[in-house]
Amino acid sequence: MLEAMCSAPLGDDVFGDDPTVTRLEELAAESLGKEAAIFVPSGTMGNSIAVGTHCSPGDEVIFESLCHTYNFECAGAARLWGVQAVSIAGDRGVIPLDSIAAAIRPEDVHMARTKLVILEQTSNIAGGCILPLDYLEAVASLCRERGLRLHIDGARIFNASVASGVEVSSFAACADSVMFCLSKGLGAPAGSVLAGTAETIAEARRLRKLLGGGLRQAGVLAACGIYALGHNIERLGEDHRRAAELAVKLKELNLAGLRISSPDTNMVFLGWDGEDPDRYTEFSNRLRSEGLLVVGLSGRGVRIVFHKDADDDAAVRAAGILSRNLTELFS
Repeated sequence: MLEAMCSAPLGDDVFGDDPTVTRLEELAAESLGKEAAIFVPSGTMGNSIAVGTHCSPGDEVIFESLCHTYNFECAGAARLWGVQAVSIAGDRGVIPLDSIAAAIRPEDVHMARTKLVILEQTSNIAGGCILPLDYLEAVASLCRERGLRLHIDGARIFNASVASGVEVSSFAACADSVMFCLSKGLGAPAGSVLAGTAETIAEARRLRKLLGGGLRQAGVLAACGIYALGHNIERLGEDHRRAAELAVKLKELNLAGLRISSPDTNMVFLGWDGEDPDRYTEFSNRLRSEGLLVVGLSGRGVRIVFHKDADDDAAVRAAGILSRNLTELFS
């Protein structure tokens, strides 16, 4: 990947003449089965641009209550685009269809216009869960019937594809726009891609510039994305295997009160009962002091994520650190 970065032919992407960025966008659009794509510095920017392209000020967006765009993107829909948010609790990232239908506003001069539904694939805080293809197809059908757009925050959509055996283009076909991250399981140092119709992406270029995402010799980063798409997709299965193996080892501890997720993909979540809302943060800091980098989410659990730089030896060490600290915690 570093060699690809160093040897990439460059231009000025603000003027649309960086050949490496253009090639990445072509590859991304082709892999997702979309007309066009645009390289953006981050997944947050890609999701924000999607809201801006699909909505006008005063519109309303339906979010799954745990999704990243609703929880961790600084209320960008409201702050940047004047869009109102409605969050609906889902199960493993899945909002019931009847709940989506019930939340769609009728045509009424007093009300916001419901314009967009946003779902996350895989659902991060739900535990890296895969949204099934038949569910996404059903949501897409509902959105078409009611005149709504559907955006998929596909930060880990390639994880969902590898784990489920469903082509990533089949997931993407359900949505009007899809964002995916190059900098997560695919292993690039930075960058994401937003894909959709040619018209949507043309407007996305204007909004990217507005948000400060117009980069000059961006090919140095796009080259990493090209390498990732060519070399780092199938290996995602290794991360899934390690996550599953860790979950089994921790369950074998038989610690009463400890909740351990059964991972769909590359994430394992731990949780337990208690009154202290900061207990997960404190436990994650304890692990970090021993060199195991995990995230403690207040009120939600401890998130353990496997990625391309965590090999089998690292997985064994992680299991040892976790087993010892959990046994001490529950003793």
